[in-house]
Amino acid sequence: MTDVAKENNKENNNVTRRRLLVLVPLIVFLGLVSLFLIRLYAGDPSRIPSALIGRPAPETDLPPVAGLDRNGAAVPGIDPANFKGAVTVVNIWASWCVPCHDEAPLLMRLAGDSRVRIVGINYKDDPQNARRFLGRYGNPFAAAGADRSGRAAIEWGVYGVPETFIVGRDARIAYKLVGPITPDNLNTVLKPEIEKALAAAAPSS
Repeated sequence: MTDVAKENNKENNNVTRRRLLVLVPLIVFLGLVSLFLIRLYAGDPSRIPSALIGRPAPETDLPPVAGLDRNGAAVPGIDPANFKGAVTVVNIWASWCVPCHDEAPLLMRLAGDSRVRIVGINYKDDPQNARRFLGRYGNPFAAAGADRSGRAAIEWGVYGVPETFIVGRDARIAYKLVGPITPDNLNTVLKPEIEKALAAAAPSS
């Protein structure tokens, strides 16, 4: 092999080595991204765990949605003291949230169960739009707080609207559903979790 050929071969090896040095970190990075995405989207996204499960519901005082009434009476805002002694379903919703429109009739069905209170946190919404939304689908809420700044949603650890929580009679969060209520998860997940909360022993005074 001539000196020129040896030099060319050496240069080609150097180029190949440099390409490998560039490609290896890229391959490792893509592998990590793929693993992250698989872990993120595997299984049922509605079952994302919450650090708040088993902990007291946030002490979130919220004013009422302006002008909202139910059966001719003004709907109050949210007072965390009212969680004590009752099983409460807390729904985070907004009129601009597309899945909220789909789950609204299912919340009305839940509101027919007199054993539970349905409470709404109206997230970053206009009161007029919120009232129009409930006028269209019906108002399931015994109390509805206006979270205009989004502060309450942060305190509840909300990923995005809609989300639904079950708060036990001990005022602790018993369950969290991420995403909209659907006919399927209403019957297979949410109602059984409500029954568990109802069956739990009442807190001692």
